[in-house]
Amino acid sequence: MIVGIGVDLVDIPRFERTLARTPRLRERLFSPGERTLSPRSLAARYAAKEALIKALGGSDGVHWTEIEITPEPSGRPWFTLTGSTAEVVASRGITALHLSLSHDAGLATAYVVAESESESQSQSQSEVRT
Repeated sequence: MIVGIGVDLVDIPRFERTLARTPRLRERLFSPGERTLSPRSLAARYAAKEALIKALGGSDGVHWTEIEITPEPSGRPWFTLTGSTAEVVASRGITALHLSLSHDAGLATAYVVAESESESQSQSQSEVRT
């Protein structure tokens, strides 16, 4: 059962300028393993983290550096969550996260779908939102 969907779009040149103006953003937004990547790749990962927060319905208990986008052997992007962020996702009954990334023509985009095995979990979330 889908319990959340998030999408985000990042202007890569603008993101690069922001990183150049504020170098400490790399430390605040990205895990140590991500920090060495190109600004274009970081923009896509930033979009993925924003899309995840949207799919979760908010950022309470979520920390940027505890969200890492890692590729599977096939190249498919995957979330690796740690710390309180992993706890928040588990506490919301989310059992699977699906991520798609793309970048072209100066834009990076990410799409996230959060799933739960429990129908009652998603029904209670729907009741709260109405």
